[in-house]
Amino acid sequence: MMTEAELYIVCKGVYLSSKIYSPQSLKYYEEFSFRPDDIVIVTYPKSGTTWMQEIVPLIQSGGDPASVETAPNWDRVPWLESSRASILKLEQRPSPRMFATHYHYSMMPPSFFKTKPKVIYVMRNPRDVFTSSFHYYGMASYLVNPGTQNEFLHKFLDGKIMFGSWFDHVKGWLNAPDKEHTMYISYEEMIMDLKDSVARMAQFLEKPLNSETVEKIANRSVFKNMKQNKMSNYSMASNEFMDQSKSEFLRKGIAGDWKNQLTVAEAEYFDAVYKDKMKDVKYKFVWD
Repeated sequence: MMTEAELYIVCKGVYLSSKIYSPQSLKYYEEFSFRPDDIVIVTYPKSGTTWMQEIVPLIQSGGDPASVETAPNWDRVPWLESSRASILKLEQRPSPRMFATHYHYSMMPPSFFKTKPKVIYVMRNPRDVFTSSFHYYGMASYLVNPGTQNEFLHKFLDGKIMFGSWFDHVKGWLNAPDKEHTMYISYEEMIMDLKDSVARMAQFLEKPLNSETVEKIANRSVFKNMKQNKMSNYSMASNEFMDQSKSEFLRKGIAGDWKNQLTVAEAEYFDAVYKDKMKDVKYKFVWD
């Protein structure tokens, strides 16, 4: 079984997979030039990135389905830290460009702080992030095998997994000073009222849409419909990265699945750690 030392590199204090991120790609990101009208989708892994890579292009295109059917999501809204970003000629893309990143606020490159692009920060109940991550680590060959659920739970809560601690990630972005450039939304809010979420995002992105277009985008982005889109469901991803026969990349797309996963003792332990780490956070989460 491959270890962290064999599969990961350390970047600014957090683990990254050496199969997807390289010293060259991280340097490219560090020197990247943002524009003020760029749109950056920021998430801790397994918090709704793929969903946002569907919704944001649809908002930008006024609901045109071609925006999500002609290129895989990792090219239409590329991850800036991944090795692929540097070959996509992002400098030549017309504004507004759309990007994704899993970086912590403190990891963002100098140009980000200077230019202040628009950020949509998506959060998800960490118990569900853990559950989704546990299934994902079990099928992704480029990540360290999760081991038992209990072992992985401790790794997750201690931030000893890819992209580090969920708590640090969320607290860092919630404390970001550029509030007028940042929209905060949760996965749970999107599940509860996708139309309202799409309308709010469109407003934030200064792309006012009529209610008919909002409805069209919401219907298009409902999990079961998005799961059918081969440009979004990772069916085109190479088997060398993930074995979807073990667990589908787009698995359930629901809130509260942690209740089917965590034992009572694990849930209590999780709650104790959560309460301690989040005690100074004023933000009102939907799941609290």
